[in-house]
Amino acid sequence: QVHLVESGGGLVQAGGSLRLSCAASGRAISTYIMGWFRQAPGKEREFVARMTRSGGDTYYTDSVKGRFTISKNNAKQTVYLQMDNLKPEDTAVYYCAASGVPEATIGPVARHYAYWGQGTQVTVSS
Repeated sequence: QVHLVESGGGLVQAGGSLRLSCAASGRAISTYIMGWFRQAPGKEREFVARMTRSGGDTYYTDSVKGRFTISKNNAKQTVYLQMDNLKPEDTAVYYCAASGVPEATIGPVARHYAYWGQGTQVTVSS
């Protein structure tokens, strides 16, 4: 099992940047597919980004491509989400998640992820 704790959220103006961190404890994050999701008020939780176990490949939802970057430091057991050129529509609670699903079958859906952090609020003002 792995325990996840997010940090780094806050209030930022449109066009600004934030870096979210996800500190993990327990099992090594290198054994999981690590991802970020977000949930805006009244909306379903949506996939944002994920990284393969090796860290060699990353995947993003279309709306954040070119603006967000997922990365990780296995030695520090930490996953990051660098968010640049933020837009008001990025406002949401952001969650870090870990999946034990095989690489070949994982999809951009919350049900594939067994472990979740408590979330961190990101608010982008216009």
